[in-house]
Amino acid sequence: MTTIFHPASERGHVDHGWLDTHHSFSFAGWYDPQKVHFGALRVLNDDIVLVGEGFGTHPHENMEIVSIPLSGSLAHRDSTGSAGTIHVDEVQIMSAGTGIRHSEYNGSPDEVVNFLQIWVFPRVNNIKPRYDQKRFDPALRQNRWQVLVSPDERDGALWINQDALFSRVRLEAGRSIDYECRIPDHMVYLFLIEGLVEIGKQRLARRDAIGVSDANRFTIKAVETSDLLAIEIP
Repeated sequence: MTTIFHPASERGHVDHGWLDTHHSFSFAGWYDPQKVHFGALRVLNDDIVLVGEGFGTHPHENMEIVSIPLSGSLAHRDSTGSAGTIHVDEVQIMSAGTGIRHSEYNGSPDEVVNFLQIWVFPRVNNIKPRYDQKRFDPALRQNRWQVLVSPDERDGALWINQDALFSRVRLEAGRSIDYECRIPDHMVYLFLIEGLVEIGKQRLARRDAIGVSDANRFTIKAVETSDLLAIEIP
């Protein structure tokens, strides 16, 4: 098993006042040549947006964009005609494809929103832009993997235009769980939302991450009750 450790303290950080953001990979004005991407995973931003603030209408193309609220709510509108608000335990996906314009704003009148925005390179370029969102029952990720995003619609997850899977688990203290790659020889990027875990000899605390390759199966142990996101990518 080959690993690369990305401690939370080494993420890019910019506080714009209305937006407090941390970048796991090079983004906007922050660049780290050692953190440009991990396989097909291009961006993992941890954003906090104040009440009444947000990202104005802006374009994207040929990128799979996944948003996961951790607290608060996120309002969305795009050029496909989609509009709505996503909340905690919901996930949003957007295929930018040939080109899409969208805006994202704090959807709450009295609470900041904290959400992860994740970009994955697409498997096929120039598809028709699309948008989807879904709620996932948090009880179904208690000590087991819950698939949120998948290229296989039979998973009951949101479909992605890439051979990638997003899975989440809430693992109780003292429990262990294995991660087994759905597709052999894929890589896995694990981002610890909350808690304390051990993967091999590496201990991860809140917002730490680790990239795992050359291992189709490995074990995660929760030192404290933990909330963990796994992104499996080619």
